[in-house]
Amino acid sequence: MKEYSADIAIIGGGLGGVAAALGALRSGRSVVMTEEFDWLGGQMTSQAVPPDEHSWVEQFGITRSYRALRNGIRQYYRDHYPLTEKSRAWGDLNPGAGFVSRLCHEPRVGLAVMEAMLMPYRGGGKLTVLQPYKPISAEVDGDRVRAVTLRHRDSGDTIVVSGKYIIEATELGDLLPMTGTEYVTGFESQRDTGEPSAPAEAQPTNSQAVSICFAIDHVEGNQVGDKPRNYDKWRAYTPSFWGGPLIGFVAPHPRTLETTVRSFTPNPDDDPTLVDADQRKNPGDGNLWTFRRIAARRNFVDGAYASDICLVNWPMLDYFEYPIIDVPEAVYDERIRDAADLAYSVFYWLQTEAPREDGGQGFPGLRLRGDITGTNHGLAMAPYIRESRRIKAVTTIVEQDLSYDVRGERGAVHYRDSVGIGMYRIDLHPSTGGDNYIDVASCPFEIPLGALLPERTTNLIPAGKTIGTTHITNGCYRLHPVEWNIGEVAGLLAAYCLDHGVTPHQVQADDALLTDFQARLYAEGIETRWPDVRGY
Repeated sequence: MKEYSADIAIIGGGLGGVAAALGALRSGRSVVMTEEFDWLGGQMTSQAVPPDEHSWVEQFGITRSYRALRNGIRQYYRDHYPLTEKSRAWGDLNPGAGFVSRLCHEPRVGLAVMEAMLMPYRGGGKLTVLQPYKPISAEVDGDRVRAVTLRHRDSGDTIVVSGKYIIEATELGDLLPMTGTEYVTGFESQRDTGEPSAPAEAQPTNSQAVSICFAIDHVEGNQVGDKPRNYDKWRAYTPSFWGGPLIGFVAPHPRTLETTVRSFTPNPDDDPTLVDADQRKNPGDGNLWTFRRIAARRNFVDGAYASDICLVNWPMLDYFEYPIIDVPEAVYDERIRDAADLAYSVFYWLQTEAPREDGGQGFPGLRLRGDITGTNHGLAMAPYIRESRRIKAVTTIVEQDLSYDVRGERGAVHYRDSVGIGMYRIDLHPSTGGDNYIDVASCPFEIPLGALLPERTTNLIPAGKTIGTTHITNGCYRLHPVEWNIGEVAGLLAAYCLDHGVTPHQVQADDALLTDFQARLYAEGIETRWPDVRGY
């Protein structure tokens, strides 16, 4: 069995894992990083979800390296894509002109930029990346994790990866049960957290929906294929709180829960440079085509794109029938296949039954763009995971720390050990416990270092959705720039501890060490306090 060792081992190569690697590598440390799928980048790439970001992202509220990623994506388009002169000159270029984000782009471009950011360290021998490997077990010595065993997806071969620090950057917190690190799943009780939106009793199997996203375009001709497996089942599925069948343009409004009807108009002849993706003004999901559009053909010279490209991550795609956490591997695989069947069924319904504005049914010119998502099967490479296992942490972030209804103009709680900032509404999709949307206004918030520290395990640091949030606060700490911030801090923290011969828990508890570490973060371009902005 081949063994790999480095100062810092990062298990998972999503946004948090990549950011952790960059933070550790900039600090002069060696890194070995593993990833389960063929692409690094997680929710931005293999899961095919355009960045979900706050309204001030172009001015402040993200780390310097995340801004470098965003700027790199725009520059990649300017360097390599046939943009119109107007779009090329657009300072805040939004290639897809989607309303969900000021930067909607094709996933391969995000991948290319992240790979470029890592490339010097690969060449210099400081970074080893191993793909596609999934963790299957861990070796633990008391409160320390010594090594992780991983299995190759295709060959079944196993390897062992070790490091002085282990960074947990998997999508579902796979290392937590393997290492015996205490964790929580699902919905905590109000008795335990005091959260206004929590239930009276804990619901550990009640987690947010998972989605298998996909990209589509619309061209001439009939592109309709065979009816998908289980189409009739999904076409008839009608959740009690939905207002109609799950597959359809009728769905609850996330913020009001009122039944709403969304529209779908492929290839509107709009001017992409006029799109203002500001969630304060408009959630942007009224028209599903432009909501998460990742390529607006009018941004490019005539003939470069036969159609816009639309990324489908809509309410009807949410798979909340059964949980996927802490179930046997065969059950997990079966439920992910069910979620994929739902995705194929949504696409087939769009082609054949979706109501059109002209009174007809179906858009037979729709095509799956698996070439855009990097797959032969046409869907995203990886499932979009909204909620994972979460560590029992030194600090648990709860709803009343940042809810606008609770905090008002005081703003979110200031943590003495803040290591970053973020902002998004508390955005919970329907869940496996039968809950409708939970959508709560939030204040611009901080990331406490204590939320990155397991209560007991000393050298395992989470780098994403596995931090000490609750089911509720995960809803705003799970987004792209926050995951990146958490991951970057995890990498910098591990490096700092190695440099100074201290533990992460000592850094958090000791005022002098904490102040020194926060100064290091400031030098790295990580903001730990918000300027005076208001919640929405």
